[in-house]
Amino acid sequence: MQLDGLTGKFGKEFQSGEIIFCEFEPGDDFYLIQKGKVKISKIVKDTEKTMDILESGDIFGEMAILEEQPRSATATAIDNVQTLHFNRENFVTLMSSQPQLAFKLLVIFTKRIYDARRRLKILLLDDVQAKVCDTFLMLSEKEPNYKDLKEVVLRITSDGIAHWCGEPVERIQPVLSHWAKLGKIELFADRVHVNNLNDCRRTVAMKRKEMIS
Repeated sequence: MQLDGLTGKFGKEFQSGEIIFCEFEPGDDFYLIQKGKVKISKIVKDTEKTMDILESGDIFGEMAILEEQPRSATATAIDNVQTLHFNRENFVTLMSSQPQLAFKLLVIFTKRIYDARRRLKILLLDDVQAKVCDTFLMLSEKEPNYKDLKEVVLRITSDGIAHWCGEPVERIQPVLSHWAKLGKIELFADRVHVNNLNDCRRTVAMKRKEMIS
């Protein structure tokens, strides 16, 4: 993405540990990270859950531009962070003056919105096993012919699964080890082979049904 010349006009920096914005506060701006890492967190059932760790090239805060609603999460600088800062007014200018950049941003917006909403569905589950199953399903949904898939190899580690579940890896690892012993999954250092996606679909569907009944 060509960003030369934008830093002088739109650049904004944050120090390590600085809160960039808080959940529920109003906002009409968003950020594109040029350098550093940002933690996105959300309060779920009175507990702060880390939803994502964003790095250079990632965008956050875009929902304020697209939906004109309060912030859905808190953004905190993990280290010294350099961003490009856009509000609704200069975003319209950007859209008009740099259509190629604007198109790329819109593509990123679309993916980020889907990922955030899909991640929230996982976090709202109150059962660790269901969270792991739904993480497998979420990652599998990117595969061609997902609805017909019965098994899948996912390029993810135990730490990655824990991250998507919003749980410490110490809670996730026993579930994975137990399922590996039962033959439901095969664990490798850099991937997981899920042998029965239909089991995951049933587990998640049953848990969601219990939560609304």
